[in-house]
Amino acid sequence: MKRFAYAHATGSDWRSICDSVIEQLGPLSDGRLAFLYADQSLATDGDRIIDYLRNHTGVPHWVGTVGLGICSTGRESYEKPAIAAMVTDLGADDFRVLSSGDDVGASLAPSAAWRTKTLASFAVVHGDPSNPRTPELVEGLADGLQGGYLVGGLTSSENLQVQFADGVTGGGVSGVLLAGHVRVTTGLSQGCTLIGRKHRITACRRNIVKTLDGEPALDVLKRDIGEVLARDLSRIGGYIFAALPIPGSDTGDYLVRNLVGVDPNDGLVAVGDLLQDDMALQFAKRDAQTARDDLVRMVQDVKDRLDGQPKGALYHTCLGRGRHLFGDDSAELTLIQQTLGDVPLVGFYANGEVSHHRLYGYTGVLTVFT
Repeated sequence: MKRFAYAHATGSDWRSICDSVIEQLGPLSDGRLAFLYADQSLATDGDRIIDYLRNHTGVPHWVGTVGLGICSTGRESYEKPAIAAMVTDLGADDFRVLSSGDDVGASLAPSAAWRTKTLASFAVVHGDPSNPRTPELVEGLADGLQGGYLVGGLTSSENLQVQFADGVTGGGVSGVLLAGHVRVTTGLSQGCTLIGRKHRITACRRNIVKTLDGEPALDVLKRDIGEVLARDLSRIGGYIFAALPIPGSDTGDYLVRNLVGVDPNDGLVAVGDLLQDDMALQFAKRDAQTARDDLVRMVQDVKDRLDGQPKGALYHTCLGRGRHLFGDDSAELTLIQQTLGDVPLVGFYANGEVSHHRLYGYTGVLTVFT
């Protein structure tokens, strides 16, 4: 078993960073696919970066995106030009690059024969958060792969929403499809703890909850969070969230959404998502210790399920995590390294995370190759 080659470099300009990446990668075998994550400040240099890395490494296919932060084994980078790259050992028939687009059928059509032959149903994807159809495209892509499993994240950038798929692209969902014989194990860390009990939305308007279980929504929220927080609702921002349980999930998964406002006069609670009557809703809290415990649990679970020794890994995590939740000094990635070991890993801080066939928030998605 040969581990994937990886690099994490910072610098003053794209060329010097690429030179450092190439040096860190060292002599490469005949791998055909690499993952590439770059700081948002390098978005305008995307095509030059890919061409330079392709020409100097001999690796023809590069897939990834840009972010407000990038990460690698035990290391996080923010607010400075940086690149994290990992070269796999996958051969030409082990994958197909998925070009960006907002037509799932057109995106999948070129790989139809290959997918039938290789039983491909797993993809690493990156999406454009400025496209309102991106959640629909993620679900459509999973359906188009006949119940496929997706991992990845949405580009996070203050300017250009750039993805990499053999060149600079954007606007939709891009990535790479993996053949059925490529062995991967994945896990999702929610980082929250459910509080109270599951409620039913009995009246709502778009994202505003009027009543839960027939009671004013704000009264239910106050009861669930306890008297101390209920006396000062200004303290719940970033700590208390709405959790929308996923129907039919056998693992108890839920979608975490912000509480974006309350109306004390009418007892209303506003949630950062569109809602419908009869939907389930539960409140959740998030703090550093809860997030640490859940991350370690998830990584250990992935490690226990590995089918062989790990060769490399990808980590797509939320912008709200990292230094904001776990602390400085690369604490989040250090926790993963301490549990998983010194496995080559690259990833980025996303504006939404993809797991299975849904778009999540405030989560960390780990994918390990064996």
